[in-house]
Amino acid sequence: MDTLISNVTAVTMNEKMDVLFGAYIGITDGKISYLDKKAPEEKPATIIDGTGMVAIPGLINCHTHLATAVLRSLCDDLTGAEALDAQLQKEDKMDSRCAKAAAKLAIAECLRFGITSVSDLYYYPNATAEAIAETGIKGNLALSAYRFIDPNEDFDFDTDEQCQELCRMVEKWHGHDDGRIKIDAGIYAEYTSNHRLWEGLLGYASEQKLGLQLHLAQTQSEVDSCLDRTGLTPAELLDCHRLFSLPTTAAGCGYLNDEDKTLLGKRKISVVALPLSAPKAGQKSVDILPCVKAGMNVALGTDGAIESGNLDMFEVMRFAALKARAASCDAAALPAPAALMMATVCGARAQGRAEECGMLKVGLDADLAVVDFSAPHLMPSHNVLNGLVFSAKGGDVAMTMVRGRILYQNGQWPTIDLQEVVEELTSYAIPKLFDDQKGGKHG
Repeated sequence: MDTLISNVTAVTMNEKMDVLFGAYIGITDGKISYLDKKAPEEKPATIIDGTGMVAIPGLINCHTHLATAVLRSLCDDLTGAEALDAQLQKEDKMDSRCAKAAAKLAIAECLRFGITSVSDLYYYPNATAEAIAETGIKGNLALSAYRFIDPNEDFDFDTDEQCQELCRMVEKWHGHDDGRIKIDAGIYAEYTSNHRLWEGLLGYASEQKLGLQLHLAQTQSEVDSCLDRTGLTPAELLDCHRLFSLPTTAAGCGYLNDEDKTLLGKRKISVVALPLSAPKAGQKSVDILPCVKAGMNVALGTDGAIESGNLDMFEVMRFAALKARAASCDAAALPAPAALMMATVCGARAQGRAEECGMLKVGLDADLAVVDFSAPHLMPSHNVLNGLVFSAKGGDVAMTMVRGRILYQNGQWPTIDLQEVVEELTSYAIPKLFDDQKGGKHG
């Protein structure tokens, strides 16, 4: 046994939702090899004292844009059109070096907040993959493909720049480090692309057994525009082109109608609720309970730091529960265990990782976070699950571990030189993005 976490409260999130007080979690070769309330007979190489701590499965952020951390606080009080214009101006100057530095900063933030896996839909996927590979976190990465052209124009998957970039990413990174990095196909949204791109991606992703990431029904204008152009909602249109035959993760979804929900439920789509970033942008966030009832897997995401302000999944869990309760006028509408399940079990399912993480369970990867419950705002703890959702903050995380490897502990990041990252941001990325004389391009 490599590591033993002793005398810890273990929130397993297993099928019985067991919470084990005074538990021992043994880790061997990156996997949970022991979980019980009595100490193991085998002597571990290292013991971590879990007294006063709560161990949970690592949180899974199912929708973000890591590299936008460099643009944090840029657009907070702007209207939707103003914010988009300001963001696009800066993104047009970004390059892979900027994106990698910003992604590393965002990963440090994720690890600080107990996040062990992310789904990233953005540009510069190779730079983001390098950042993920070097830091040890897990990630599902998708290039946010777009195609603002006449849908009748010639399209060739084998020569299209973005499609070929996806092919290179799959060849280089898909399955990297025994699956720690996965590559998904991706489109930004229905209104930024067309059927030729969708069908090209569908054929390739089906052949390579990839998932799909996209934004869906995030605004009323998006839905209305699609209805005016095609007579169908975005969900109906994409389904007509069979995109949802892929394992799909759809972010946003605040403007789905009842028929959309029924359709996506039949397709077993994973919807990612964004309860922080959506209201911050003046948009509706998805109605979680009707989506669950329709048969969808509902996970949680922060969106990018430019949209949400931070990448704290504890805030996301809390806001998800509060939004569901307010919408139904029912204080029991979305209980704490359900919020935790969306951030762990459902997140693993959305990423295609249900067989490796999402629970504290013997045989699964040792992806976990240890939360310090000795802080005044966490005492007394009459209900640990309620405390995690309604009282805890990302800053209460004392340790984050992926595959048994400590990636954050008590203010230290063993795989990230934070000073070096900040220096790269301040000396290169920020001047480049905020100097009007410099430019770049997505790639």
